[in-house]
Amino acid sequence: MSYDGFLPFISAQLQYLLNHYPHTIQIEQARSGTRYFPGSLDRFTLLIPYCQDHMKWDVIYNAEFPLAAPDVIFGAEDEDFHPFHVVCGEDGDSRLVKNSLTDWNNKDPTRLLALVIELRDKYRSYQEKRVGEVDDDRLKFEISTIVSREGIEMHMSSGFEKPEEVKFAVPLMDMNINKMVSACPWRHPQKIYLQVIYPVDGMCMAEYLPHLEELLQRLVIEAVTLIDVRRQFIEALAPLLGRPLEADPVFCRKASFLVCSGPFTFMLHVFLSTNFPKQQPSLMLQSTQHFNSLGMPVKSPLITEYPWSPRWETSQMADRISDFLVDESLNFKRHCNESHLQY
Repeated sequence: MSYDGFLPFISAQLQYLLNHYPHTIQIEQARSGTRYFPGSLDRFTLLIPYCQDHMKWDVIYNAEFPLAAPDVIFGAEDEDFHPFHVVCGEDGDSRLVKNSLTDWNNKDPTRLLALVIELRDKYRSYQEKRVGEVDDDRLKFEISTIVSREGIEMHMSSGFEKPEEVKFAVPLMDMNINKMVSACPWRHPQKIYLQVIYPVDGMCMAEYLPHLEELLQRLVIEAVTLIDVRRQFIEALAPLLGRPLEADPVFCRKASFLVCSGPFTFMLHVFLSTNFPKQQPSLMLQSTQHFNSLGMPVKSPLITEYPWSPRWETSQMADRISDFLVDESLNFKRHCNESHLQY
């Protein structure tokens, strides 16, 4: 998103938050709350991932008092959530809980991140306490079987228009997916979660989860293996079409080649689905010499009908595409010339 319009210290804190938070946070409804600096944005809504859903928290800075810490307004359903409430001792005295706001420094770009992390941790504890107070033996049993899993999240929602509902986000598989994918772009460990909405019918989660994890593990291994299959196919095209000008180096989902057919030169774009080789690649030809009325290169429609079998060796797949291009390039050249005459 653009940070234009935010005060510099707010912009710095937002950038640090988005770049370093371990999950994807969204920002919406950026707005100004001051009459004296109407062009200065000083409040916004954060969409923070929690329990396979999002919480909407309003963060309210004050452009007229930039040294002051921001206020945070939680959702209407969480009116009983008071993370930094006073703590009462046995003698009846009270004291303030030290938190991320007590020594706020608006010049420190890390402060908003620290605040969000602390509030989310406290919200998680708050929700665990609420769920633990539900008087339901089956629910208590289910919790006892999964509570040892690191990273589990719970949430209890209630309102005037809907009954109480307990949700779990259960982390699955102790696998390092990042290490399995060569040159992966992920900055943080990838996790797979199961969302469970209570009450559940049938077997308990302790019986169900091992079967689910076994299935998921097979699917993940298969998906990672297919990345190598796609990479081998792209590499098999190189001796026939030349080294690709562009290629997806991580997931190997697409590659582009510069191809010559006599004096006619065109780009070949190859798109590979996750179902490759069961599903054949889609091809698109793009002229380097012909342009339409808008000045854009002439392109062919996606081509998905040509000789193909998933049972062929990778080298044979590449050979068949190369053979197909011999005639298809002549058809495409004819199409480009006809389009050029029209303009």
